Amino acid sequence: MKFVRLLIIIYFFLNLNNYSFAKDPSSLINEIVDEAALILSSEDPVESKIIKLNAIAERSVDINGIGMYTLGKYRKTISDEQKIKYQKLFKSYFLKSFSSRLVDYTNPRINVVSQKKINDKYTIVNSILEATSKRPQVKIDWRIYTKNPERPLIRDLIVEGLSLARTQKEEFNSIIQNNDGDINALFKTLEEFLIK
Repeated sequence: MKFVRLLIIIYFFLNLNNYSFAKDPSSLINEIVDEAALILSSEDPVESKIIKLNAIAERSVDINGIGMYTLGKYRKTISDEQKIKYQKLFKSYFLKSFSSRLVDYTNPRINVVSQKKINDKYTIVNSILEATSKRPQVKIDWRIYTKNPERPLIRDLIVEGLSLARTQKEEFNSIIQNNDGDINALFKTLEEFLIK
């Protein structure tokens, strides 16, 4: 009987964990923002904050999808081996870039204003980063990939009308183009960033 009860409890918690993903895009953003704010306002060491922030990103951002998008036309011409190497490098690059930028904020206050379903695959969530004495108010739109409604994922941030994914794509494509289409030039740039 105790074994059956244990199985029921395990089943309940596993399903509860699954239901945490089954949320509308606005709820997803509110949850992420609240969780990040707790981490950033804590007394934890910077290294600990970075680990926790990266865990949020790995769970709620489509890092692989963004990585493939930022490769642009080159994703169709590189080998499978190069693609695997790029995905690994991009994930490390993304997480380092993400956490190092965010960790400087002590208590960001982001308010979700509205959301608009673009199509079955995408919803835009509009939010505002509140102004402080050190920075002005910033408009942030979150592009949420909802092809799997059970697990919505962030695909892009549009800050004051500027798409971060598109900016990254232009930067990466410029590096490759300036090196005669050699993907290894991009690999080198990413590797140099990671050892800084």
